[in-house]
Amino acid sequence: MIKGRTVATAVIGATALLLSLSMAEAATCGNGPGGFEAWKREFSSEAQGKGIGQTALSALMQANYASATIAADRGQRSFSLTLDQFLAKRGATTIVAKGRQLKQSQAALFASIQQRYGVPPGPLIAIWGMETGFGSQRGNQNMLSSIATLAYDCRRPEFFTDQLYAALKLIDRGTLSGATRGSMHGEVGQTQFMPKNILAYGTGNLDVAANALNSTANFLKAHGWRAGAGYQPGEPNFAAIEAWNAAGVYQKAIALMGRQIDEGGGAAALR
Repeated sequence: MIKGRTVATAVIGATALLLSLSMAEAATCGNGPGGFEAWKREFSSEAQGKGIGQTALSALMQANYASATIAADRGQRSFSLTLDQFLAKRGATTIVAKGRQLKQSQAALFASIQQRYGVPPGPLIAIWGMETGFGSQRGNQNMLSSIATLAYDCRRPEFFTDQLYAALKLIDRGTLSGATRGSMHGEVGQTQFMPKNILAYGTGNLDVAANALNSTANFLKAHGWRAGAGYQPGEPNFAAIEAWNAAGVYQKAIALMGRQIDEGGGAAALR
């Protein structure tokens, strides 16, 4: 029994040591601005050990705790609306009307995208309109501060830590900078890409509409989009729209508006 207890004690001690070492590898999250500066120093040290360069690290050390981002993250209520409420709140009728005009005026661009990626204009234009009002509302928050704050915050640190590392890599490459502006959660560009998706699917400066639309089509194709297949709920390409945004009401809205844009016609009701 004494030998067994000794072994058990040794195992418990080893487990505790591994746990403490694991915790030491990750900067400690927080739920308010008080620990943010200390967290940045911890994270910067970790990031340097993983190959992040001095340009990005300097930018990170200048990032501020983004209280507005935390408030927005805690207050996302529109995704709990019904589909009809969501469409009305997001101005779907206006998006469809403007989207039909853009489909015609930029026909060559959309034909080129469809030929390359297999994605028709409708869902791309719907995403463009939904995300930024066709580029008119791209956000004015400091991208790095927003993402660093969310990586520090205890609510979803794993997801945003990955995004932060991606943002730092993009800053080192010169694709983004410490001064880049975006939306509340760090999304940037005409269709609102997060840094990891910029690394994986970005095709040029995403503040340029053509680049953002090509990048969005690239994302959808990479997530299973099949040329010529349907994209309404239950159809093959709806899964790619689901990959773009996790909110069910958003997914259905994009599919519905995309269909209305692709079908054209008069100013009929969305249904």
